[in-house]
Amino acid sequence: MYQDSNEENKIFEAKTLEEVYEKASSSLNCSVNDLDIEVVQSPSKGFLGFFSKNAIIKVNIKLNSKSQNNKKEFTHNENKNVKVETLTTKLNELNSNNKTDKKESKKVKEQVKKEKIFDEFYDSKEQSVHKTPTVKKSNQKLEDEIHKDVNELFSKLCYKIDEIKVKIQDDETSSTNGQQTVFIEFSGEDSALLIGKEGYRYKALSYILFNWINGKYNMMLRLEIAQFLKNQEDAMYNYLEPVIQTIKEDGYFKTKILDGILVHIALTKLREEFPDKYVAVKTTQRGDKYILVNEYRN
Repeated sequence: MYQDSNEENKIFEAKTLEEVYEKASSSLNCSVNDLDIEVVQSPSKGFLGFFSKNAIIKVNIKLNSKSQNNKKEFTHNENKNVKVETLTTKLNELNSNNKTDKKESKKVKEQVKKEKIFDEFYDSKEQSVHKTPTVKKSNQKLEDEIHKDVNELFSKLCYKIDEIKVKIQDDETSSTNGQQTVFIEFSGEDSALLIGKEGYRYKALSYILFNWINGKYNMMLRLEIAQFLKNQEDAMYNYLEPVIQTIKEDGYFKTKILDGILVHIALTKLREEFPDKYVAVKTTQRGDKYILVNEYRN
């Protein structure tokens, strides 16, 4: 609990709004009805277990609240239009604010979707990834710089991981649209925990690191965590073997719905196999992604 410099105002903190309201009511020895409450900070679970926030409220006791306690029931019966602030109304009010925030967040997400920030990670080869010019530095200097930054970024994790490896791959097989690729590898005792259930943490980390690497250095990203990428590649290559044969025979194919890194793996492999065909990522009305292989139209 923190106390404001103003004696009439007190600040309380707890993990949830219910807890912080109860704490304020208990500490001031009065009911929630007798308090003027201002929500300073709404609780948040954070991102991937980090940056969580507690609920913080500022309260002061309403004037003459003690003398009016005995009159509340009579006033309520006499005037049904009087609004009594309770814990429920407070939460409903906050939920209303949260809905407004969610609408604003939805608008932002739609704008981000229109700008296709992450689609560039595995989009059609006709589109340029970014307009940022390639940084004129030697590979060794770039490796050292990225190595230092990425290890500093993850040095505060509670997981036991080894020093993160960074290698710039500039051979033809690892380049995309003429861009170099940065290979970043996480290993160590707890490195597999960074993958998450069904790879959701891997996907989040790959998006974050790609946005940084591509935005600053105009390079692509290859992220390996505890052999997860290799296993995904092996599984996708096994799936694509009969697909490639079908394309050679029929000249056309539409893959199953793919997610995350699988889209990038399949897209890269199919473009290597069919450089003269139209190979692109398509999106369904539900937002699911698949890859279409066809002949170019004249």
